[in-house]
Amino acid sequence: MKIDWAALGSVFGVSLGVTVGLVALFTLGVAGLSRRERATAQGGGATLAATGAYVCFAACASAVAYGIYLIVVKA
Repeated sequence: MKIDWAALGSVFGVSLGVTVGLVALFTLGVAGLSRRERATAQGGGATLAATGAYVCFAACASAVAYGIYLIVVKA
């Protein structure tokens, strides 16, 4: 059996990059919700922060759904 180390490294690099990207995107969503709550507690409106948070969460959900789609189609 021969292991293709270049392909294995490529898969590792892509999965690491996607994981870090999804974590960063989710963190931005949580920070946006936190900013919205802070602004609401101070009596202001934070529509932009809430919209940004929802966009980040939607992007995370779509990335996960795309990953599941790839797994199902390639299986």
